[in-house]
Amino acid sequence: MTKLQPDVVIRAGLELLNDVGMDGLTTRKLADRLGVQQPALYWHFKNKRALLDQLAEAILLENHTHSLPRPEDSWRSFLQGNSRSFRRALLAYRDGARIHAGTRPSEPQFNALEAQLRFLCKAGFTPADAAYAMITISCFTVGAVLEQQAGEADAHNRGVSKPEAQLQVAPLLAAALQAFDDGGPDAVFEYGLATIITGLETKC
Repeated sequence: MTKLQPDVVIRAGLELLNDVGMDGLTTRKLADRLGVQQPALYWHFKNKRALLDQLAEAILLENHTHSLPRPEDSWRSFLQGNSRSFRRALLAYRDGARIHAGTRPSEPQFNALEAQLRFLCKAGFTPADAAYAMITISCFTVGAVLEQQAGEADAHNRGVSKPEAQLQVAPLLAAALQAFDDGGPDAVFEYGLATIITGLETKC
């Protein structure tokens, strides 16, 4: 029997993720989709967590197009572009933020992370501030996407308060919620990102 190629397993895993979500994704279901016995997957992944980590890496490799500074980038435009690109990557797959949350950089990502930190240090950040800046924006981005994907997944199960009731009891809240609904998740994300970038002005 021909040995499974890692890229074939990952592609099937990503397709299964979109179909059943993170909670429904199991090595057994993945084996069934590939037409193999479950133990065949253990050549590549010792457990589900190892599989999810590989899927997280694949999602970024496939969709994170601004992971490195570009020649025209300032530190501000790089952090903005990097965060937006990271967000698009997480949104590209069902439960993308949940898959990524809690992961740590692996060896294939070390060179890119080193280049990011070097770029920020040349712009005036200390190594510690550069690291904290990247971590802060990463955590914010994952959290923003996590909220968005969870809200979209559960929207049909949640009741919605009547606007007229909101206006009578809490008019400021009603106006705020209306602004939130009008802007959507893009506006929330951009507001938070701009706030972080403004705060980082004092660090370089």
